[in-house]
Amino acid sequence: MKYIIVLGDGMADEPIESLGNKTPLAYANTPVMDRLSKKSEIGMVHTIPEGMSPGSDTANLSVLGYDPKIYYSGRSPLEALSIGVPMKDTDIALRCNIVTISEEDIPFEERTIIDHSSGEISTEDCAVLLEAIRKELETDFYKFYVGTSYRHCLIWDKGEVVELTPPHDVLTQAIGKYLPEDAVLREMMEKSYHILVNHPINIERKKKGLNPANCCWFWGAGTKPMLDSFEEKTGKKGMMVSAVDLLKGIAVGAGMGVSIVEGANGGLHTNYEGKTQAALKAVLEDGYDFVYIHIEAPDEMGHQGSTERKVTAIEYLDQKVLKPLTHKLDEEGTEYRLMVLPDHPTPVRIRTHTSDSVPYLLYDSRRPCSSNWNYNEAEAKAGGIYISKGHELINHLFEQ
Repeated sequence: MKYIIVLGDGMADEPIESLGNKTPLAYANTPVMDRLSKKSEIGMVHTIPEGMSPGSDTANLSVLGYDPKIYYSGRSPLEALSIGVPMKDTDIALRCNIVTISEEDIPFEERTIIDHSSGEISTEDCAVLLEAIRKELETDFYKFYVGTSYRHCLIWDKGEVVELTPPHDVLTQAIGKYLPEDAVLREMMEKSYHILVNHPINIERKKKGLNPANCCWFWGAGTKPMLDSFEEKTGKKGMMVSAVDLLKGIAVGAGMGVSIVEGANGGLHTNYEGKTQAALKAVLEDGYDFVYIHIEAPDEMGHQGSTERKVTAIEYLDQKVLKPLTHKLDEEGTEYRLMVLPDHPTPVRIRTHTSDSVPYLLYDSRRPCSSNWNYNEAEAKAGGIYISKGHELINHLFEQ
């Protein structure tokens, strides 16, 4: 028996007037999900524990069976694990996003964040920009490490877990009241703007009509994580397929395998086919019992506030992941249990995460059930199945 989770990050949403008051998930053309939904259990699950922020960190820990109230020590430390940062017990890891802020001739604190992802800048270009930051700002106490695309890491030796705001929560707002209270972090953010604003890469990006990657934004501070082994915890040998350092970091911390897929970048046009093939190889050839396929694009499109592109991201997940995945498993005669769900909603209206419950679909190739529900938020809620503790959901997947 093989077990698979296909997670559309931020895929859940609110009804949108331009979609006929449907959510993107309900509106999207998803023939594979439509077919599976008639043979699956459809329900709702609450992935964010009460009192915790609705981040992809806490939510994905829940979906993987780790209670965030026990295991969560911050987002950035998980990402640090992914990129091989040797954290000491006294280190604090912070996410270092390279974002786009406005370039008017006004005080730094009056500027606004235009784009939290700098136009989904490539890792190659952003690594050059981060090297410019490193040359000017790195010290014995503050070390920068390259991650993926706009997502990077700062390690603060003998630092402290300070309260910091995610940049996607500050979009279009003046940044002043969201800047760190810590004077050094605040100064580094302002200095980073002056280092990057006229960097040749950004001059060229602006000539092409692309958003410049012109400022560091620190957030997600935390301490070295301690996760139990996924295999010892579940009895299943697991593989992570994701472009995102956070998810790869969770997998490293949990002792899972991590598949590196060329061209997988977390954007709308990521290498869906490569990720699907990596997942199939894991379960059909390499002896893995469980694979977690993480698709970042719906979340990114929600942060961008693009209804159309979020619908497209969901359709790509259906056609470029679920279709070839289920076709190959069925063709091979492999018995499998498949779960499809988001980690949290990222409504395009507000362009950030919420803590609302999300819909899940659970299909068993051996025992297809008969369902009257389609897979979307409203019908999953109407079906009446509700799992209140997200970290218990994976036990439901592993039931025989």
